[in-house]
Amino acid sequence: MSAPSPVELEVHRVRELVQARRFPEALQATALLLQNVPANRDVLYLRALTQRQLGEVGPALATLATLERLHPRFSRTHQERGQCWIALKDAPQAIAGFARAVSMNPSLAVSWSMLEGLYRMTGESAAAAEAAAQLATLRALPADVVTASALFADGDLAEAEQLVRAFLLGHGHHVEAMRLLARIGIEREVLDDAQLLLEGVLELAPDYQAARFDYAQVLVKRHLYQRAHEQAERLLAAAPAQRSYRTLYAMTLVGLGQHARAIELYRALLEGASQPAELHLSIAHSLKTLGQGPAAIGEYRRAAALRAGYGDAYWSLANLKTYRFEDQELAAMRAAEADAATPLVDRYHLCFALGKGLEDRGEYRGSFEYYARGNALKRAEIRYRPEIIERNTRLQIATCTPGLFARNHGSGSGAPDPIFIVGLPRSGSTLIEQILASHSAVEGTQELADIPRTVAELQGREWDEHDPPYPGVLGRLTPQELRQLGEKYLADTRVYRTGRARFIDKMPNNFRHVGLIHLLLPNARIIDARREPMACCFGIFKQLFAHGQEFAYSFEDIARYYRTYLELMRHWDRVLPGRILRVHHEDVVEDLEGSVRRLLEHCGLAFEPSCLRFYETERSVRTASSEQVRQPIFRESLEQWRHFEPWLGELRTLLGDALSSWRA
Repeated sequence: MSAPSPVELEVHRVRELVQARRFPEALQATALLLQNVPANRDVLYLRALTQRQLGEVGPALATLATLERLHPRFSRTHQERGQCWIALKDAPQAIAGFARAVSMNPSLAVSWSMLEGLYRMTGESAAAAEAAAQLATLRALPADVVTASALFADGDLAEAEQLVRAFLLGHGHHVEAMRLLARIGIEREVLDDAQLLLEGVLELAPDYQAARFDYAQVLVKRHLYQRAHEQAERLLAAAPAQRSYRTLYAMTLVGLGQHARAIELYRALLEGASQPAELHLSIAHSLKTLGQGPAAIGEYRRAAALRAGYGDAYWSLANLKTYRFEDQELAAMRAAEADAATPLVDRYHLCFALGKGLEDRGEYRGSFEYYARGNALKRAEIRYRPEIIERNTRLQIATCTPGLFARNHGSGSGAPDPIFIVGLPRSGSTLIEQILASHSAVEGTQELADIPRTVAELQGREWDEHDPPYPGVLGRLTPQELRQLGEKYLADTRVYRTGRARFIDKMPNNFRHVGLIHLLLPNARIIDARREPMACCFGIFKQLFAHGQEFAYSFEDIARYYRTYLELMRHWDRVLPGRILRVHHEDVVEDLEGSVRRLLEHCGLAFEPSCLRFYETERSVRTASSEQVRQPIFRESLEQWRHFEPWLGELRTLLGDALSSWRA
């Protein structure tokens, strides 16, 4: 653990002054601190608290307003605001403050205690009884678990995790502590640990519905939709009217590709919804996937109208690629993006949407500025490290040798069912998928997470990033283990199929795992979708991805990833000659029929004219190109990046010899 910073040490000293009730000194200390760290959450909170204690309630409320604007997730802002209104003898405002606090952080015992007293004073006996019950529940829990829960709710994950881990070491299996540690794992995206913890909780307490709800959400995040669906059904059987369970059930249907049914459920949830904008957004996503563009646009616009500055709604409209913003929409987006109170997640969504909106109008300089700003905001939020991907590439090359494949010849599952489309995002992979899915023998599914999940299982729960088990473990797997993993892949993906002989797995980043795919499924077909590097990389830069693709938010990261992709694909060509069909997007655009015949021949499929009329095929398409592949091909799309050429010098330099070697 790193040593505390000077600011952290000073904040600790201010807390000690407050605990000693030396409020004038504490107030003076916060004033000095705010000169250097004016947005520090803890300093602002301590300042408001000391102001109230000194009778300066008006300034305290002003400080709390600043705190809420800068840190909207911090529940103690509202608890302290409730205390201010108590000082001003305003019971309704105090109740509103404390109620808001516990809605954000149910572990705030002080707020529940104040609410119980206020509700009794105002004659609201039922509400008082509920507050008392909540308070009793908290008092029955170990103090460390309550404190850690409160820290977790306010986003203090490191402190919460440290406290709850120490508690579990001393007290063994405690379901609340285990569930809390799992929720911290979910927040940190350590989903395998979270899943195991929650399975342990449910083994100890099968009727613990809150833990089952968390468990189902983890399964959704891990793309285990069928298992999540089963958990959602169990939750609804116990409480069929529970809105959160109904929403979860609809999410599992989306994951299983049952969008029409999901839309029905989302529409039913609109009545009485506290956040209808999010439901309209979910409805729109499913309508878009089903190819119902005009209806999807209507729902996206409703979502934007219901919540000012709703970045995801505006970006979703832009991400249709065919939608054109009206003047008033662009003005509203600009105003929301410039507003300091707009949350970060909405700001970068708005930036990408504005980039697309201005690009469509030919305002390329302004468009690039918004794209660049959106990427910078998103890049600052993530923890992408390109060296990890590059190390994995070196290990793949060292592990996946001709000798490895020769030793395992004939291993794995012999089924020819899967067609893997790999490559980079924005490389034309969705077009290839749509062409193949227009064949009567081919099922178009979605970007399946089963190969990445197999990799995670081979990697294990705890591993050293400098010496990871995968891909080295491939050299130690027996033929029986390879066959079992191949059969497991086929069994797990069956839920996405409807009976056609072949199916598509279009997860672009599977290019990193071609060796694994070959070992598990030696008769599967593999297609590498490739596009000219400037067009592909700038297309990635313009795209805000729903999840994953963390390399996509700076020219340096994108260029390094593209070069790594070329390096690894050259390796697969050397050690598995003829195994992968390379399809250049430019060739598909210039010679559609020739490219289609080449694709079908590689997959062992007879030619069908429907593959040339791919834009007429009605099916679910979940990627950013969903609307584009429902139209005939237009050659103009190949050169769109050149409108931005004056600002792409850095990208060109970083790509280096990839600009000339990408077709080799």
